[in-house]
Amino acid sequence: MPRWGMVIDLAKCTACQACVVACQTENNVPCVPPEEAARGRIISWLSVLPQLEGEYPRLSMRPTPLPCVHCDSPPCIKVCPVKATALNPEGIVRQTYPRCIGCRYCTNACPYTRRMFNWYKPEFPGEMTEALNPDVSVRPKGVVEKCTLCHHRLQKARDEARANNRELAEGDYLPACVEICPASAMFFGDLEDPNSTVATLARSRRAFRPLEELGTHPK
Repeated sequence: MPRWGMVIDLAKCTACQACVVACQTENNVPCVPPEEAARGRIISWLSVLPQLEGEYPRLSMRPTPLPCVHCDSPPCIKVCPVKATALNPEGIVRQTYPRCIGCRYCTNACPYTRRMFNWYKPEFPGEMTEALNPDVSVRPKGVVEKCTLCHHRLQKARDEARANNRELAEGDYLPACVEICPASAMFFGDLEDPNSTVATLARSRRAFRPLEELGTHPK
């Protein structure tokens, strides 16, 4: 069984934020009005965070794209009272929106701040409704949203592979952020396949995992 994971080469990232836009478009993530953004109620499943290095006046900034890292020991799952979030056998921390009661325990438990509470009824004005992805639901007010590694794309890739009477191959299933990256800084695949690109990069001496000292075992 595969174990899906992502590797991001920070030396290649140009902070163009194409991945952020692709994530919002693919997953019907609503744009937050300015007054809501001023209150800290931004909804962004993937963010490009600035990482400062050095000391003033010789400061440098390294952009760090941060989606949900889909921990192998996710603290968000341990605190959910209704089992609205769970780790599936393929390593994806999924979110069952109809079960979510909006208690936000998972939001407080996530050290990566990658869970977003939907504070208001999402609205897509004008022609934006025609651009919504029919494969992804629009989450109602009062639930917690998060990255699911574009799980709907996995189902489509499996259906196409089954129709062609073959196994799922590397590159058949890519999240929108990985596919759109113009700098090819993001890699995705099966970490259980030792010959896959993502597994090879994960074993690199340059590799590190964010906040791994917390014991969350991020992928």
